[in-house]
Amino acid sequence: MLKLKTAPSVEPVSLAEAKAHLRIDSVSFAEDITTEQSIVPGSHGVAADYSLEGASIEVLGYSVLVNLDAGTCGAGASVDVKIQDSDDEITWTDVESFTQVTEANDNAIYEKEYTGVKHYLRVVVTVATDACEFGVSVIKDASTSVEDDLLESLITAARQYAEGFQRRAYITQTWELWLDKWPDKDYIQIPLPPLQSTDFSIKYYDTDDTEHTFSSDYYFIDSDSEPGRLALSYGEVWPSTTLRPANGICVTFKAGYGDAAPDVPKKVKQAMLLLIAGWYENRESYHAAGGIPKEAPFAVNALLWQDRCF
Repeated sequence: MLKLKTAPSVEPVSLAEAKAHLRIDSVSFAEDITTEQSIVPGSHGVAADYSLEGASIEVLGYSVLVNLDAGTCGAGASVDVKIQDSDDEITWTDVESFTQVTEANDNAIYEKEYTGVKHYLRVVVTVATDACEFGVSVIKDASTSVEDDLLESLITAARQYAEGFQRRAYITQTWELWLDKWPDKDYIQIPLPPLQSTDFSIKYYDTDDTEHTFSSDYYFIDSDSEPGRLALSYGEVWPSTTLRPANGICVTFKAGYGDAAPDVPKKVKQAMLLLIAGWYENRESYHAAGGIPKEAPFAVNALLWQDRCF
């Protein structure tokens, strides 16, 4: 039995990509764009070691451009700006840095596109030697339409269809594989490639329903094979403990090409876009009872068939 434990954090196809493919956008340019200030424009004094922290801005689901609007820097002064992202506004990770601003290149606007998948974004700044004039704004493009909810459900349904057809996982997700008994072979085949080798665990339960852990010292992860395998180390055997009658073993594993949409093969994304377009344009004939999309154009299966896992 397979049980999804942690779903993908993002979809391989974004709402913006789906809408661009369908050529739909129901609002004006002004309504598309939202600008928020991480650091208010003005003169900012000396701040060592990125101690000047900008405001946190929610960016998940948006196309994002970060603008450093550099004013005047005095002789010998400089401004260094780093972009950071976070899922909880507590732990921040450096993403990338702007070109250092000095007297030689001040009074200019510098741009960086944010392509990460975190929930929040901010900038941190070092101002050296003397005060400098600057501000940092985050421009968010969030085209909206009355059918965004429908499109988002079609994106998820298209990903689920494609994953099911290929018997694969796309964006990193955590699964539990439940077994009734240990295999007769020296390995357990793990479904939904590509298999990731991190955060792997094996628990098993005896007749008293007591949980035990099968140490990673006794096995290794074969993530190169498709499907992947959990294989016993040389000379090791499966535990001899008598298991409970059903679901006595739980193998927890991560699967997927990576954490972000660009990690997914382009032909998968193209197949998803074709599927979304078919369901969107022919919504009545492509929906079964209960609103679940059915059927798929030939081109979709042709793209997905090439890397189908058997």
